[in-house]
Amino acid sequence: VQLQASGGGLVQAGGSLRLSCAVSGRALRNIYAMGWFRQAPGKQRELVATISREGSISYVDSVKGRFTISRDVAKKTVDLQMSSLKPEDTAVYYCHANVNIVQNYWGRGTQVTVSS
Repeated sequence: VQLQASGGGLVQAGGSLRLSCAVSGRALRNIYAMGWFRQAPGKQRELVATISREGSISYVDSVKGRFTISRDVAKKTVDLQMSSLKPEDTAVYYCHANVNIVQNYWGRGTQVTVSS
């Protein structure tokens, strides 16, 4: 499984960005769960949002109501729409695939910077 993330950038507080993760090597229906993580400088990597094979979605509390994870099974993409961005959302964002619970794959990170 290979994951290619794109869409990061610099945005002012209150703005929006859309991250996209292109998946190759396996159909989304054969991946247990897809997710987006982020890691800010000096902090641990944290789970931001997940979407399971069955379509169940979860978010970390800090992004609920602002971020939306979605997928396009035909295009094999998983997107993260981020709105009402805050400076504390600044981090490197990583696409993640949990293929069968024990097999995990990471994409290269994409930087998101939110200026105040």
